[in-house]
Amino acid sequence: MTTVPTRTVAPTARGPVSTALLEILTGPEETPASGYAALSEATATAVNASQDVLADEDLQLALFLLYLLHYGPAEFVTADREWDPELLRVRTVLEAGFEAELRRRVPLPDPLPGDSAQLVDTMFAMTGGDAKPTLATWLARHPREEILSEFLVHRSIYTLREADPHSWGIARLRGRAKAALVEIQSDEYGGGRPERVHATIFAQTMRGFGLDDTPDHYLDLVPAPTLASMNLMSLFGLHRRLRGAIAGHLAAFEMTSSIPNKYYGRAFRKLGYDADVTWYYDEHVEADAVHEQIAARDLAGALAQDEPELLEDILFGAAACLYVDGLMGDHMLECWSDGRTSLRGNMPGLQTVGSEAPVAERVAL
Repeated sequence: MTTVPTRTVAPTARGPVSTALLEILTGPEETPASGYAALSEATATAVNASQDVLADEDLQLALFLLYLLHYGPAEFVTADREWDPELLRVRTVLEAGFEAELRRRVPLPDPLPGDSAQLVDTMFAMTGGDAKPTLATWLARHPREEILSEFLVHRSIYTLREADPHSWGIARLRGRAKAALVEIQSDEYGGGRPERVHATIFAQTMRGFGLDDTPDHYLDLVPAPTLASMNLMSLFGLHRRLRGAIAGHLAAFEMTSSIPNKYYGRAFRKLGYDADVTWYYDEHVEADAVHEQIAARDLAGALAQDEPELLEDILFGAAACLYVDGLMGDHMLECWSDGRTSLRGNMPGLQTVGSEAPVAERVAL
């Protein structure tokens, strides 16, 4: 059984920028100039005033919604807004604030590697410390229904669209790097077998855990760090000038995936879930062990060799992946360790940490 594959209800605004944006997206097809002006003014004011763009609920939701126009589904949008020039101008302001914050906060190796071979060695060094990440091992030691339910809700924002942000990079690469990216993405999309598409397998995991597999069904519940993780990929993937960053992001993503997924699968099995739920994680233990070599050497390394001017951006993309996903993981772990929910609220039928909602029923597949 599969749930309805579209979200028809607009999310709830989280501040003046997302309020003004949603008024446009859900309003008349012909937006008055005053509507665009209000959104532009609210955006400029909010970006300048924000103390932490990465944790800003209003700005991250607004940026997510603007990127959503390129992905879909966004059934609540009343007109074709994908290439609305006024919205693109607003997105540019949000992106500039987001990228500036990232470049201020994301640490790069010092000294930088001097060539592609050193780049590969540096990336293995950067990701080696994440071989047994705290979140994955903690979940394996402390598996609880409500915690794993929240974990899947967080992951659903990206994973129900798994691989799509990185696929923007295919048309922007050439030669060996392009071939490596296509090889990785082919596996992500099931090698031509729709039932093996990783997003489809993850949807099965959600249904098996009693959750709704509709894209963005839980959007109102996830906090800014979760949105920032997805927005980071969209930022890198949608800009040709950041093609090095999207390659570096994917490399780090794959290089820190195999071992954590082993622990995630272990957590679900400890609660008695079978392969219907764990298949997604078991699949990634094997696949990403191969992907990490391809991503590091044939994607990132080859791109640095063919376009050495992109070497620093490749490292920036990798470091940003580790940093932003680290913020997301730290948020979950801190909340759960304190006995608090990691989500922004409760949803009927969804068990969360600290709530009194009944455990969601497992849905027969």
